[in-house]
Amino acid sequence: MSISSNTNLKINLCLQRRRVWLVSGAAVLLGIIGLTLSWINPSIKAPLRPGLDFTGGTQIQLERSCNQTCEELKTLPISELLGDLVLPQENNTPAPKLTRARVQFLDGSKSIVLRLPFLTAAQGQAVIEAIDPLVGPFKNGSQSVDTIGPSLGADLLKSSLISLLFAFTGIAIYITLRYDRRYAFLALIALAHDIIIVCGIFAWLGIFLSIEVDSLFAVSLLTIAGYSVNDTVVVFDRIRERIREDSSLTLSKQIDRAVSSTLNRTIYTSGTTLLPLVALICYGGFTLYWFAISLALGVIIGSWSSIALAPSLLSLWEKTDTVTLNTVEDLEDLNNEVSADK
Repeated sequence: MSISSNTNLKINLCLQRRRVWLVSGAAVLLGIIGLTLSWINPSIKAPLRPGLDFTGGTQIQLERSCNQTCEELKTLPISELLGDLVLPQENNTPAPKLTRARVQFLDGSKSIVLRLPFLTAAQGQAVIEAIDPLVGPFKNGSQSVDTIGPSLGADLLKSSLISLLFAFTGIAIYITLRYDRRYAFLALIALAHDIIIVCGIFAWLGIFLSIEVDSLFAVSLLTIAGYSVNDTVVVFDRIRERIREDSSLTLSKQIDRAVSSTLNRTIYTSGTTLLPLVALICYGGFTLYWFAISLALGVIIGSWSSIALAPSLLSLWEKTDTVTLNTVEDLEDLNNEVSADK
C-alpha cells in the first residue's frame, strides 16, 4: 500500500507572514519583559531565578509518613519556625539565619523541600528535628540532603554560561559556512527567538511561582539550540532545492511549496520527540520535571520558528514588492503544485 503525496499538508505561509511575525514578536516581547522584571526584582536580581546549583546552599527534601493522603500544609508557619530557629555553631563560625528559607510542597503535601543557606551536617539535622513536630512524622530513610558550597555554585554558573556561549558561537560559525549570510542570519534569528521565549517563560515562572533554574536548565538550552537549528536547516535545504529545480517561480511560491512539503515531517518529528518528554513530565519525578518542561517548550517553539518564522522572514528578500498569490487562481495553482510534489 502506497501513501499518496496528496497527504502533504498545504500552507500559504507568505500570505500569513504578518500574523506569524505578530505572534512571534508578542512572545519575544513578553519574554524580554519577564527577564527584565526578574532582573529588577529585589529577591531575584537576575534574569532568571538561580537555583541551588548556582547560588550554593543546602536543600533538604523530606517525605512525610502518611496513609493515602496527607494533611495539607501551609508555608507560613514553617517559614516562621525556621526564621526563629537558632542553629548550633561549629568551629566558632556564626550560624546562618534562616529568615529567607524557601519552603515547597510536592505531591499533595506528601513531600516537603527546604532551600536554605549553606549548612553543616549538624545544622541540617537540627532543622529536620525542629520541623518534625510541625509537619512530621517522616518516613525512615526518606531524607535527602544536598549541599553545594558557594564557590562551587559560582563555578557551575560560570561554566554553564561559557558552554552556552561556545555552543551558540559554534552554531553561528557552522551555518555561516554552510549557507550564505542571508540564511545564516535568519537561522540565528530563529535560534534567538526560541531561547528568549523559553527563558522568558521561566523568568515569569520564577517571579510568580518561585521556579528556579539549575544546571539541567542550561543543558536544556543547549539541546533546544541544536534542535532548532537542525529543523531550520532542513527547511532551508528544501527551499534551495526548489529554487534549483524551478527558478521561474517567485520566491514566495518556492517557500510555500518547501514549507508544505516539510510540514508533515516537522509535525511527526516534533510529536515523537514530545512523547518521551511528556512521559518524563508525568512520571520522571521532581528532579527532571522542569528539565522536561523546558525541553518540551523548546521543541514546540523551535518547530514554530523553523516552519513559520524563518521561512516567512526569508520572503522579505523577494524582488517584487508584494506576494503574487492574491487571486483565487494563484492559490489553486499553488495547491496543485504542492499536491503533485512529493
